[in-house]
Amino acid sequence: IYGLPAAAPATVLAPGQSAFALSEDVASNNVDVNRPGESLLLDGETYRTTLRLRHGLPGGVEIGLELPYLVQTGGFLDHFIIGWHDTFSLPQGGREQEPRNRLLYRYQRGGSTALLLDRRSAGLGDILLSAGWRLSAPSERDAFSLRATLKLPTGDADKLLGSGSTDLALWLCASHRLSDVSLYAAVGALAMSDAKVLRDQQRHLVGFGSLGAAWGPLSWLAFKLQVDGHTPFYRDTALKELGGASLQLNMGGTLGRPGGTLLDLAVGEDLRVDTAPDVVFHLALRRQF
Repeated sequence: IYGLPAAAPATVLAPGQSAFALSEDVASNNVDVNRPGESLLLDGETYRTTLRLRHGLPGGVEIGLELPYLVQTGGFLDHFIIGWHDTFSLPQGGREQEPRNRLLYRYQRGGSTALLLDRRSAGLGDILLSAGWRLSAPSERDAFSLRATLKLPTGDADKLLGSGSTDLALWLCASHRLSDVSLYAAVGALAMSDAKVLRDQQRHLVGFGSLGAAWGPLSWLAFKLQVDGHTPFYRDTALKELGGASLQLNMGGTLGRPGGTLLDLAVGEDLRVDTAPDVVFHLALRRQF
């Protein structure tokens, strides 16, 4: 719900060039933990449909806009995920004991309920404005850029469609290409104003980063592996789900020829267990023109 930016390319669009992306992310959440004075239950699915537009300007500058539509729901994936874990002898983490396809997000602290969402919600999320600046001369092998995003509190925080805060992110991106293999990385910081969700425990500064590799054995196919991480968003808690640093592994690839329409497919897993959604499915259509 905060303005944590998605990994962005280190290359900046050329003047007059535009890029369009339409993505769908489905996250399945399953956490039920109790500690002295605290309890957290997250059981549900989040759907995020995002339209991203970027445009290149003279001087190595790029501007962009991100429009998200979010749905918080009980979903339908519980049966599939339980079966998947059974097939490959993976731990269920208690999912098989919970009611199927339930929506219940609840955080209790000191005998009171600090967060509760148990009804489906849907609507516009927090709109994101973006900008990028090229930091190196154009090159086929190396690219460096500085990027920034400004997230506006347009989503309803009471329905977990947004945070209620205005967030500013600033980060550096770099990439290096070796034949048919590309390496890329990013590191930055996110500053947030007072939010409406767990305001008393909110941190106002978070660090984040990404590290990834892409291998393109064919002109129309690339395999990708990416690790994303960030420092905690909340303090004054014994729960790593809220107060721990997060690490997530994303595995997938891209289909399509450069210059045409590209299709991204990926699956995300919580590399540091319970600090990210149990599983995330990512699908995106992208095109530059």
